[in-house]
Amino acid sequence: MSFKSLNITDPILRSLNEEGYSTPTEIQSRAIPIALKGNDLLASAQTGTGKTAAFAIPVLQNLGANPQKRGQKKIRSLVVTPTRELAIQIDESFRNYGRYTGLIGTTVYGGVSQKRQVKKLKKGVDILTATPGRLLDLMNQGHISLSDVEVFVLDEADRMLDMGFIHDIKKIRKALPKKHQTLFFSATMPRAIVKLSNSILHNPSKVEVEPESPTVDAIKQGVYFVEKKNKKALLIDILQDAGIESALVFTRTKRNANNVVKLLNKQNINAEAIHGNKSQSARQRALGNFKDQKTRVLVATDIAARGIDVDELKYVINYEVPNEPETYVHRIGRTGRAGSDGTALSFVDSVERAYIRDIQKLIGKQIPVMDEHEFATANHNTAVSQSNHQSSNSSRRNKKKRPSGRKRKFRSRR
Repeated sequence: MSFKSLNITDPILRSLNEEGYSTPTEIQSRAIPIALKGNDLLASAQTGTGKTAAFAIPVLQNLGANPQKRGQKKIRSLVVTPTRELAIQIDESFRNYGRYTGLIGTTVYGGVSQKRQVKKLKKGVDILTATPGRLLDLMNQGHISLSDVEVFVLDEADRMLDMGFIHDIKKIRKALPKKHQTLFFSATMPRAIVKLSNSILHNPSKVEVEPESPTVDAIKQGVYFVEKKNKKALLIDILQDAGIESALVFTRTKRNANNVVKLLNKQNINAEAIHGNKSQSARQRALGNFKDQKTRVLVATDIAARGIDVDELKYVINYEVPNEPETYVHRIGRTGRAGSDGTALSFVDSVERAYIRDIQKLIGKQIPVMDEHEFATANHNTAVSQSNHQSSNSSRRNKKKRPSGRKRKFRSRR
């Protein structure tokens, strides 16, 4: 299947060709025809499956078929997303795919002065990508009206709920015209998301794209059982490997992200942090430096990492293991994209062993143990046994094929 077979118009096909896109992903091939017809859509697809294009392409095509008259300044499509990084990334995608459509887009998000954003809004935009807080703020000030919105896109709906934006979403929806199309995208579909979608969507078509497995097969995974106090030394030891040209390191808190950066810089390992306490300019600079390989290690918290899309990222390191298995899947999905190789390593202390057991149940496989390193916990064999036993029990209950319980040995990267 090609994009042309989806009845995409020539201006957008030309842009897609210049971007190197020829074959749509599953979410794109299934969602685009629905959205082009003007139907409401409820779509579930994991991060990294190409869902931005799945809503951006039909929005561009439908708006482009009926352009605004000269001098009009109506916001005709609104995309709401949870983080600044995602807003910027989505706006960039609209610009790339729609460069020959004549449509104008911009973003509004917090953490920076609103002056420049308001100036762009006054000039008139067709497509607005926004984070909830800044959007409502500018609406209350009278700078934004949603009365002419034809297409409303809610992206990363599950993360919206995690970040406490549910009430903001309801306020935004009330400001939309009664007649409009809604495209609702979420990586997961917990009960709260289903309830929210029922209150927003009208007779929606449903698309659910299940990954072939919860993790990309190309990603080599490994766990290091290590005491919490030894994680710093283990991280430095691993990064001594010159073969690791760049790595995305995850922590659970902003404070720990800053501490890890300080540690690495003292060891002459160039690192920067990206999290909610950083200014927008600092976050964009850090991300830009990482993409350009000026910074070897980017240390991020989960919320700030939404929207990080780095080509050919080879290593993700979970300095701290997330307590939600789905978050682990999102994290390691930053590597091994588009069939490329990737490695995901996790440092597991005594508290985090339970998290690893839950992760193994979710992904349906045991994660190999990197057990030949000088920082291994004295009783790590017990931890391995507990994790494998739990995973084996899960295997029997779910009646799915699992790898054998034989312990595999890996040498640490020195």
